Amino acid sequence: MPKLSKIMLLAVSVLLVVAVFVGARSTGVSAASEPQADAYRQINVYSEVLRHIQSDYVEDPNIGAVTNGALRGLLESLDADSSYLTPADYKAYKADKAKGGGVAQVGLNVSKRYGYATVISVVPGSPADRAGLIDGDILEAIGGTDTRDMSLAMIEMMLEGAPGSELTVGVVRPRKAVPDKLTMTRTMVTQAPLAETLYENSTILYLKPGVLDKEHVAALETRLRSQEKYGSKKILLDLRDVAAGDMTEATRLANFFLKTGTIATLEGQKVERVVYTADPVKAIDATSPMVVLVNRGTAGPGELVAAALMDDKRAQLIGEKTFGEGAQQKTFELPDGAALILSVAKYASPSGKKLQDDAVTPEILVAGNFEEPTGDDEEGDGASTTNVPAKPAVQVDDQLSKALDLLKAKTS
Repeated sequence: MPKLSKIMLLAVSVLLVVAVFVGARSTGVSAASEPQADAYRQINVYSEVLRHIQSDYVEDPNIGAVTNGALRGLLESLDADSSYLTPADYKAYKADKAKGGGVAQVGLNVSKRYGYATVISVVPGSPADRAGLIDGDILEAIGGTDTRDMSLAMIEMMLEGAPGSELTVGVVRPRKAVPDKLTMTRTMVTQAPLAETLYENSTILYLKPGVLDKEHVAALETRLRSQEKYGSKKILLDLRDVAAGDMTEATRLANFFLKTGTIATLEGQKVERVVYTADPVKAIDATSPMVVLVNRGTAGPGELVAAALMDDKRAQLIGEKTFGEGAQQKTFELPDGAALILSVAKYASPSGKKLQDDAVTPEILVAGNFEEPTGDDEEGDGASTTNVPAKPAVQVDDQLSKALDLLKAKTS
């Protein structure tokens, strides 16, 4: 392909993405709004950059790779959940979605931070848990492919596979020059049922849903309603490492503890503002003293619940600043078979803070008690796939202890 044609191809590709992003119409640039005009003016900058790449780079560049990299970078500069999928990626993505549920995995909730795949939380008892992966670990590579060069959608797809198949990841560890290589076997990961415990002579009810889906939220509802028979108790809701689930179920859960007030809002440039308000009919226990535990693995649905209960002065939050997730995505198919996955709306707390941008900071900060992982790879060559680092052990759960102490001091 002639150089001029290559340059035009890349320029048109970038122009197409910008047109979708700013909502351009066929009336042309002259009729565009000021933001649209600003976007189109940037095309001149892109064209100049492309001209130098094509004419002055040390060797003839792979124009396809340059195009994909530019478009991926454009989307990921918006937020971690926005992605550009090449025609091949989008074809694989649609095929994967068509399979529905029941796909084997390793038990990781991930996002992108610092350009790489980052572990939000780990499902207890999963292959990832047994391999020693923890919240905040950076997955430098998956199956030998650098995650910096992959969209979040493709990262999530690569973590899945056939039951019994192996998955190898490169994990960045503190103070190690080379990533550790860990190999896990994909399996059908199941979330543990709702955990419940009674503390302090049965005066404190501890509840921990591992995920905020219909099943776990329904189980929590049943447990709260059964408590009505035995009088009011203090509530300790543990949302640490709760990152998966459904925002609708999260809203329902928050309503169990709220009779009035805003639970959350959802709004975007072209998504009309929606206000989720507590329904007094759906409240179960809006008066018992309550504390909520969160950590850096709390994300999305877990953050929505925590933010609502804190902002509405229903509960005190203890733990660490949460991860920061909470956007609604929409897929836009492009004429060449590629696709954009764009965040079109974001959830915000009752106080107006966007979960995706600000996360949730507890009123009482208490760090998690984790020791640094230590492996058998003394020389740090990262080649071990059998001697995986031991999962950091929690010797004393300071967050839980602080929450219990706080509840003990409260009167029912």
